[in-house]
Amino acid sequence: MESLRVERLDHFGLIVSVIKNLRLIEMSDARLVPDAQEEITPGEAMAGMILNGLGFTNRPLSLTPQFFANKPLDLLFREGVHAEMFNRFKLGRTLDEAYDYGCDLLFSELALGVCDQEGIDRRFNHLDTTSFSLSGAYVPDSDEQAITITHGYSKDHRPDLKQAVLELMVSQDGGVPFVSKSWDGNASDTKIFQERAEALIATFKHAPTPRYVVADAKLYNEDSNSRFILKILCDLCRQALAERIACPRSRV
Repeated sequence: MESLRVERLDHFGLIVSVIKNLRLIEMSDARLVPDAQEEITPGEAMAGMILNGLGFTNRPLSLTPQFFANKPLDLLFREGVHAEMFNRFKLGRTLDEAYDYGCDLLFSELALGVCDQEGIDRRFNHLDTTSFSLSGAYVPDSDEQAITITHGYSKDHRPDLKQAVLELMVSQDGGVPFVSKSWDGNASDTKIFQERAEALIATFKHAPTPRYVVADAKLYNEDSNSRFILKILCDLCRQALAERIACPRSRV
């Protein structure tokens, strides 16, 4: 008697189609070079983790094989790929390789590759930071920890919790993020923006067309001659606006 196996594609077919159309697996494998003895490539392992994160929420990454047990992997990836190949050892090695390469660098290179492929206009960009509150002690195991989870200025109004800070730059065209960097929980916007300004100035000098960045006043540097568009909400502006509201007929 012929056996029948039921597999669930759900919404993962759409996600994999986007991953493949953007060539994220190929671009990842070009940077995290696969080993000839590996059953799945680093790019495929990263794609698997993306699918796991969008379908097996609030579950340990080590349970990824369980997540893929009833999925049509021949459609999602290729013939010969099985659920047990996404084990914690393979995923752990891939994450280590990404860390050694540089997580922020890898993200930016993949995002910029997608922007070039899809024709995203990157002349106008937006830069800002946000904070993510975290629960727990987060005592560092060593001084070599990538960032420090600690107390700082909380943008989500939870000063009682430790946090991490994320810097993100997105394109005005489509809001595509292409620059990302994690900072210590007590890092100030002034420090973050000034370091980014120096990097942008060096990059913009070699740009074939003018580039513009929309950010708040902390990006401003009087030594900078780049074309920055600044959202400056200063006391003078607020005072002039208040006077205009109080005296509608007066000229400000």
